[in-house]
Amino acid sequence: MGKDDWESKEHKEKRFSRRDFLKTSGVAAGGIVGGSLLGGLVGMEYGSNNDAEQSDTATEGETAESEETEAQTYDARTFFSRSEDFETLAAATERIYPEDENGPGAIALGVPYFIDKQLYGFWGANGTDYKMGPFQPMTSDTHGRQEKLNRGDMFLLGIRRLQEVSQEEHDDAFQNLDEDTQDEILRMFESGDVEVPGMRAQAFFTLLRNTTIEGVYADPAYGGNKDMQGWKMIEYPGPRMGWTNEIQSEEFQSLEPESLRSYQGGGV
Repeated sequence: MGKDDWESKEHKEKRFSRRDFLKTSGVAAGGIVGGSLLGGLVGMEYGSNNDAEQSDTATEGETAESEETEAQTYDARTFFSRSEDFETLAAATERIYPEDENGPGAIALGVPYFIDKQLYGFWGANGTDYKMGPFQPMTSDTHGRQEKLNRGDMFLLGIRRLQEVSQEEHDDAFQNLDEDTQDEILRMFESGDVEVPGMRAQAFFTLLRNTTIEGVYADPAYGGNKDMQGWKMIEYPGPRMGWTNEIQSEEFQSLEPESLRSYQGGGV
């Protein structure tokens, strides 16, 4: 057998073994998976030139798109699945911590997303709390939390009760009402003039108020206090590894705030 015949035979074996492999993979894996596999392999062989031509075009918009994606990821909901619930929450937090001449309000500080993030984790599910009875939700505050509901359930029930009261009293969604009317409804919860299934209205209002304030002043690593604006309003410098450069100064030191991200793996 000559050299040319040998190379021709070897080429055919490779060609048919590849064809058999693709055919077998398509049958064994099924139409959809096999089709994906086939498309991927064919694309690797025949689409490389097109990919190279398109790479330069795709790279041009990567910077702007990555910045937009990062912002969208930062503002993604993880707990509240209904937009109406989240919009009501946002409106309520804004009334508890409104924007004024001192600085931004709860919405601009990212508080609604802070609350959403906390409710999605162990805190929202009361993962480390004592969960055995007896449950007496109508007991006074001096007895601590008595609800069987976890914090996530309390928020959902409370927010949806806000919506119901708004519709019943004013025939409109809570987030659409004027500020004075929103304050009026929130005061009804604060004073206990509203019935909420499974808990006292005061318990929900207290949880909402406390968590809103936490979102304003917590470290931005937890999702709120966007751009450390909450700290800047009270001139809080944030957590520091040390004060050796400032501790002996006789003059008042005004420092730009730093988050945990500044020294705990920010960007790594």
